[in-house]
Amino acid sequence: MAEKFKFTPSAPSSLKEQYDVVIIGSGGAGLVSALQARELGLRPVILEKMPTVGGNTMRASSGMNAAETNIQLREGIVDSFAEFYQETYQGGGRLNDPELLNYFTTHSGQAIDWLRSHGIILNDLTITGGMKKKRAHRPKSTAPIGSFLVNNLLWLLDQIKVPIFTQATVTELLKDDASKIKGVKVQIAGESKTIFAPAVILATGGFGASKQLLKRYRPDLLAYKTTNQVGATGDGIILAEHIGAQVLQMEMIQIHPTVQQDTPHTYLIGEAVRGEGAILVDQQGVRFTNELGTRKVVSEQITALPEQAAYLIFDHGVKERVKAIDFYASKGLVVSAATPSELAKKLQLDPTVLADTLLQWNTAVETKKDVKFGRTTGMQRKLEKAPYYAIHVAPAIHYTMGGLHINEKAQVLDQAGNIIAGLFAAGEVTGGLHGNNRIGGNSIAETVVFGRQAGQQAAVYLA
Repeated sequence: MAEKFKFTPSAPSSLKEQYDVVIIGSGGAGLVSALQARELGLRPVILEKMPTVGGNTMRASSGMNAAETNIQLREGIVDSFAEFYQETYQGGGRLNDPELLNYFTTHSGQAIDWLRSHGIILNDLTITGGMKKKRAHRPKSTAPIGSFLVNNLLWLLDQIKVPIFTQATVTELLKDDASKIKGVKVQIAGESKTIFAPAVILATGGFGASKQLLKRYRPDLLAYKTTNQVGATGDGIILAEHIGAQVLQMEMIQIHPTVQQDTPHTYLIGEAVRGEGAILVDQQGVRFTNELGTRKVVSEQITALPEQAAYLIFDHGVKERVKAIDFYASKGLVVSAATPSELAKKLQLDPTVLADTLLQWNTAVETKKDVKFGRTTGMQRKLEKAPYYAIHVAPAIHYTMGGLHINEKAQVLDQAGNIIAGLFAAGEVTGGLHGNNRIGGNSIAETVVFGRQAGQQAAVYLA
């Protein structure tokens, strides 16, 4: 498979009036569901409102969580679905939908195998906050998981001729007299068209960039910046609500703790940086939290600081393990220095304090005991390999845990809890899986696990 695939969207003139399944959204969930549906004999089409494909998946950098995989066993990690379930359940404030969570965790390993069978190999591991074991699978190159996944899926879909239309905005979901899905209305190339399809998969992502929905559900967050791409405005949720779909946990919005916000564009600094050993320090150069606590807790700890911001501190050893850092550096987000003292001066920190912080941390790594904050993961290596680096970070809106109510078959439910025949959903457009806090690495896993399920169940429905 080519390292980089040059994607070309389908010409608007080639859009047909009828397909077996219309997939709205071209992020991970949409691409996976299209591939699975096509391989089960369906004729899918993907409609993407933005001029580019990939959605928020393109911004994911850490990995894809899964348990009981051969990759884990090769590293001597004995894991279980039960542990994965329990840690996700605890991390989500025990508010996760048990049915969804059980399906998710028990199908995570299969999802890794399914990707591998398609040449998408995730054979390296890292760890994210809220997890006790290495479950975040990523490519050996340590390339950011999101763009790696999207690029490879686009190549696969191109091989089997699945049409993908960009700048195609779905304006309405259509139902027949029996309240079954019968198609969509779409605005494309300046025209409004009706596409007939007995099944629709919503894979439109969340609403982290929607001031309208934030104002309705979390007005207290309106002043926060967001890590989301501009198209993450909850379109699928709104479309489905118009035909009676039920939403849940819409107020549960995740703030990501490590976002670089000093430039006009915000950049999420992936959890893999901390997972591979980075620490967080305040404006005095002192650690103040367990860096791999849940995103909710770490965000609250940073917000509690007088400056409501912190520095990620790491060395060249961490940089070698996280390829995304090269991208951050290319955007001018990384401060580098030959020594900790020089780094401290550049950050206007007390060099003695930062040196003492690093000494304490390296001692904790050596003894495998973080006396200060009880960190037990991401402690494989000391921070002692020059050069040294820092990234200025602060919390920002990252993920919307709430969304459409689905069952474990990815079927969308109406206000009465009944299945809307022919309507499926996968990914961040749905709610219930993550509870009140999403664990890093679970979003990519969700797009693959439930993207596959949506494609499979659409095939079952149409059989």
